[in-house]
Amino acid sequence: MSSLNLDDFSDLIERPDGGVRRDAEERRERLIVPPGALGRLDELGEWLSAAQASVRVKPIERPRVVLFAGDHGVAELGVSARPAGGAHRLVRAVLDGESPVAVLARRAGASVRIVDAGLDCDPELLPDDVVRHRVRRGSGRIDIEDALTREEAEQAVRLGMAIADEEADSGTDLVVLGDLSVGGTTAAATLIAALCGTDASVVTGRGGAHIDDLAWMRKCAAIRDALRRARPVLGDQLDLLATVGGADLAAATGFLLQCAVRHTPVILDGVVSAACALVGQRAAFRAPDWWLAGQVSGEPGQAKALDRMALNPLLDQGVTVGEGTGALLALPLVQAAAALAAELPERASDEEADENTDADADGSDDEKAVVETGNATD
Repeated sequence: MSSLNLDDFSDLIERPDGGVRRDAEERRERLIVPPGALGRLDELGEWLSAAQASVRVKPIERPRVVLFAGDHGVAELGVSARPAGGAHRLVRAVLDGESPVAVLARRAGASVRIVDAGLDCDPELLPDDVVRHRVRRGSGRIDIEDALTREEAEQAVRLGMAIADEEADSGTDLVVLGDLSVGGTTAAATLIAALCGTDASVVTGRGGAHIDDLAWMRKCAAIRDALRRARPVLGDQLDLLATVGGADLAAATGFLLQCAVRHTPVILDGVVSAACALVGQRAAFRAPDWWLAGQVSGEPGQAKALDRMALNPLLDQGVTVGEGTGALLALPLVQAAAALAAELPERASDEEADENTDADADGSDDEKAVVETGNATD
């Protein structure tokens, strides 16, 4: 297996078709609804046109929720409200249809795929199609040790790339990306702080299941320690993921980059997917043009990452549960934008309007003549 260099994605990823977007903008000017009356739905429709390379937007018919799962050793420090090594319970809740993302996916008609990249549990606890891709059992404690070896980081990135190819080949036309992790927001915040050059306190949030002040301080300290280990490897994205990322984050990064290569649009969820996207942007600056920010998660690290990528979230509903839930809430909005862009009729042109006016006038004259003739006969 040849060595992987994430910088190679810069040559592989093209922006969505700018010419098609301009044509879509011109078509939008001709629709019966005045430009701007639909707000951001206009912008979404034009973005979809460019992503699909089709002026008339195609409907979103095969959306897919993809969730990368993993446990992080840093959770042993009490930085999460969930128990360390407990991410498999989150996976089980989704599989049993008892989590918010499972409920919303059913309502939206979106199928859900879970990929175990680094859960810390016996494989027998979960179905084979979930655990068969596992890179390793849990990720290292990033405040004192590497999350992964470089070889494991490369394996995880390639796993994400393979999943993206499978989704594109199967006809998935839009992906909702999320994570199922314990300790994942700590690793994500570390990546964001390292890439944005900020202090730990600027990016440390309360997590999906809110933590108290003491846990927040432990989390902040863990991120600060991890940052000292991250800064020396900032020049290599793969080393960065190995040092302070994790198997699930590395896989999601590879997934995002390969989705951009395959022209598959992605809706990002919270701080974890935002951190992976930021690593992806560092490797390939055009990649974020293929991604949407689904929602504001309330995590300061997410806000920092989205600002760096110039991505404006579609929704702000105060949803902090994670697991792809907030991004999935944005899916109907994107589907609505696609339907409106595709199905709204265009206004009649000035020439057609003049012809119709002349025809109406001619018809009125004929009717007047018939009436006068009828009166004369009487």
